[in-house]
Amino acid sequence: MVGTVSCARILQATSRARLSTFSLKRSSHLARHFSSTRSSNDIALGQQLHGFLVEDIQSVSELKLKAIRLRHERTGMEWLHIDRDDANNVFSIGFNTSVSDSTGVPHILEHTTLCGSEKYPVRDPFFKMLNRSLSTFMNAWTAHDYTQYPFSTQNGQDYENLQSVYLDAVFRPLLREMDFRQEGWRMEREKDLGWQIKGVVYNEMKGAFSDAGSLFASRAEQQMFPGTTYQYESGGDPQVIPDLTYEQLKEFHARRYHPSNARAYSYGSFALAPQLQRVDTVISGYTRLPPIEVPMDVQPFGEKMVTEFGPCESASAGDKQTKFSISYLANDMRNVYETFAMSVFSGLLLHGAAAPMHQALLDTHMGSDYSSNTGYSPFTRRASLTVGLQGLADADIPMVEQRISETMARVGEQGFEQRRVDAALASVELAYKHKTGDFGMRLMQSVSTGWFHGVDPVEYLRVSENVERLRADTGVFSKLVEKYVTKSNHKLKFVMLADPRYMQGLDEKEHELIQTKLAQLSPGDLDVLDAKNAELAAEQGRTEDLSVLPTLTLDDVAPTARRFAVDMGVCAESVPVQWRTSATNGISYVRAINAVRDKYPELWPYMNLFCEALTYQGTRSRTMASIETDMRLYTGGISFAPFVTTDLGNLGHIEAGISMGTHSLDSNIERMYALLEELILQTDFTNESRLQALVASMATNMYNDVAGSGHAYARRLAASTLTPEMRAVEALDGLAQVRFLGDMRRSGDLQHVAKQLENVRRVVFDRSTLRTAVTANASGVDANQRALEQMLKAYPSPADSMVEDGPRFEAQTGQYFCPLPVATGYAAQATRCVPFVHPDSVKLQILAKLMTSGFLHREIRERNGAYGGGASYSAIQGIFSFYSYRDPVPCDTLATFTKAVEWIDSHNVLERELREAKLSVFGDLDAPLSAADEGMAGFMSGVSDDMRQERRDGFFAVEAKDLKDVAERYLAGAKHTKAVIGPESLDMSGWTRVQV
Repeated sequence: MVGTVSCARILQATSRARLSTFSLKRSSHLARHFSSTRSSNDIALGQQLHGFLVEDIQSVSELKLKAIRLRHERTGMEWLHIDRDDANNVFSIGFNTSVSDSTGVPHILEHTTLCGSEKYPVRDPFFKMLNRSLSTFMNAWTAHDYTQYPFSTQNGQDYENLQSVYLDAVFRPLLREMDFRQEGWRMEREKDLGWQIKGVVYNEMKGAFSDAGSLFASRAEQQMFPGTTYQYESGGDPQVIPDLTYEQLKEFHARRYHPSNARAYSYGSFALAPQLQRVDTVISGYTRLPPIEVPMDVQPFGEKMVTEFGPCESASAGDKQTKFSISYLANDMRNVYETFAMSVFSGLLLHGAAAPMHQALLDTHMGSDYSSNTGYSPFTRRASLTVGLQGLADADIPMVEQRISETMARVGEQGFEQRRVDAALASVELAYKHKTGDFGMRLMQSVSTGWFHGVDPVEYLRVSENVERLRADTGVFSKLVEKYVTKSNHKLKFVMLADPRYMQGLDEKEHELIQTKLAQLSPGDLDVLDAKNAELAAEQGRTEDLSVLPTLTLDDVAPTARRFAVDMGVCAESVPVQWRTSATNGISYVRAINAVRDKYPELWPYMNLFCEALTYQGTRSRTMASIETDMRLYTGGISFAPFVTTDLGNLGHIEAGISMGTHSLDSNIERMYALLEELILQTDFTNESRLQALVASMATNMYNDVAGSGHAYARRLAASTLTPEMRAVEALDGLAQVRFLGDMRRSGDLQHVAKQLENVRRVVFDRSTLRTAVTANASGVDANQRALEQMLKAYPSPADSMVEDGPRFEAQTGQYFCPLPVATGYAAQATRCVPFVHPDSVKLQILAKLMTSGFLHREIRERNGAYGGGASYSAIQGIFSFYSYRDPVPCDTLATFTKAVEWIDSHNVLERELREAKLSVFGDLDAPLSAADEGMAGFMSGVSDDMRQERRDGFFAVEAKDLKDVAERYLAGAKHTKAVIGPESLDMSGWTRVQV
């Protein structure tokens, strides 16, 4: 997921849901929305509304909602409407898109439908709408069996606009061949490289297939379900994608994107009847088609073992590069209760210090972490349960297999400790009480897989019924082990060996594929390809008339920012406390920050490990297994994280330290604070066995994360030379941290590490540098006050807390290259600009939006074939950055960054473009917040409500000439730092190499 201008196809490492994200739109919020013209109370069972028949109406009291199920009488389209008092309204249209090959046809179709439609015949109306809307979410994804197009917004006109664009896109797309060639694949002649295969999806999947964890999970699942749709890669295999023809794409759309094969979802407070009328107008010309039959039920094959090859892991892994897993065929996912029970079982079996598999496999240091496919996966018709390891020595595979078998047998005989079961169920119940800004979208995602398989989606909403049934189901977990493990008739043992030549082999296969394609073409055919490529390039550069697209205006933006009332107080005589009283559904939220400014830079690299260790190591008096059970019983979790922010008026001053967060039901407030105190004061860093396992896991996972999030790492690296905050961020969460953890893993000197972690605790947990924030119901304030006072009595007050600041930071520039075994690259460029309160800050933020939509999206994605790219401005960090994601030509993209600055200098900024850039910014600003996040901007970074309003006024006031002015003063000819992450084969002579 790459921001507002790119499309992210994500191979889910654990769930394998294979979500293909076409533009992850920022969250946004708007005060004005349409009034309901027909309440759901007026809708009755059996009623006919605009061609739809109301088939079911159910209330779900624990979620405070009413679920209405309808069916279009002419076509059979199903509709689920969730009526709930929530301003953040959601709509989605989806289709069953199960596949019979690995050409990636549903994934490419997902992209291509959003490249223009009959009513909106402009190139990429989806991307254009990102800047003409105040949506809280815009997306599209391709899962195993279905493709969905969801959005959410709080503005009624916006909702109607987006619904119109989405419906026309899926039912009336232009589906031009040039769009298929841009988004899917094409052969194109490069001046110095000869013929190449290009295409957004093609490059996206090249990147996905060079991610070791994603590849392992994908290949294992394909082996698990032979003879079914799941043996194919719905996102597309780069070796097979070029087999897809334009005609096949159109045929797939005609059959699959049909109302008879569709499911619509709506959620929130907007009236249902007008939506039904709009949709009926679009689909009333269709007639019902029979359902599409695709093989989904696998025939049990007994037991088999498969070995394949994949990319190498981090150099820190040494000879432990193997991945191994055992997968068991589980229940039919249409059994909602058994799916719920298996999900709880999987968590108890695998996750946490008390989990039997964690103790058997991770605590014994046989591997660095679970394999990426470990867990329960209910995303196929028959679900599966997988246990495996990565970072494994080949010789240890038999021992791992034996321990998995023995642990399963023991769990089957003994079950789990009842307190752990109670804790797991308590966590489920608390999670549904927690108020989030995207509740409607999460609800849709939780019901979709089963719904597309014919399950009544309302069954998934009755969480408390499943919880109570599980509590009363004696011996349920032993029964599940016997049914799906002990007596399994379908078990896969999957091994992936690391091949140092794996990436080279992919390059060779691609070259062979190109040569095979060329051998089938005559000189005349090649001339035709050249002509089509020239036509595509001309189309990409053509100026379009966007007036056909609906849009909001700045009049739709609330002129004043939402304010959050807080009270400031003091606890334990000196600790500042921010109190916010709100409707929290009986939950208290606590945050705390211990800041050390820019002191102790030598300890910053240890901060990440320190935070993880606090909830992993255990304490001097209790094991982590015991503490963890209490955490799940009495809280929604306790988290610690490194914290860095920049002075709002001076980029040279920062505040660094640790942030803490937790929440609980009001009945458990005292226990919540007691647990927080125990972890802060008593964590035992000297337990070297657990520390070793933690370091190995963190080193492996962070290294693997670079392949999927390389754009973020490249941006951090580029900015790290420019400001103190970004230097700290690189040390805490960048390539420097990847290298630091790898070196730590190789050295094995854990006694030194334990001492350094103790030093971190000594300097960070200091009552004199602590501030806290509590959000609670009015009835929970007194209990929080008492419990907080009690915790602070024991809070450390080191005598030597007065320490000189760290060394003075001097900004530098440079060029950095990090070689990695990946098929596509990531480019970034960063420039230091101005502090948050500087009047030019708002102008730079709008400039980044304009550059992205007006120039960079076209050049980086459409022309160069990268998965995504753009510009961003971090107002608090004061950094203007460019980036690309899964980029086949990252070095060429660096030149594109320079051209973007030249473009804004010569470009006549239209009023429409300025308005759209502002709308995009306001969409970011007005994000719907969870109860826990309300009023936190001031607490975390010092941004007050008055400052937010002043900045808002500044955005409204920005003029076109301001954008040219700041581009000239801060970007044109400015000193900047560049960073590239990519394959070793890139020619990066003269660049500083960064090894991880």
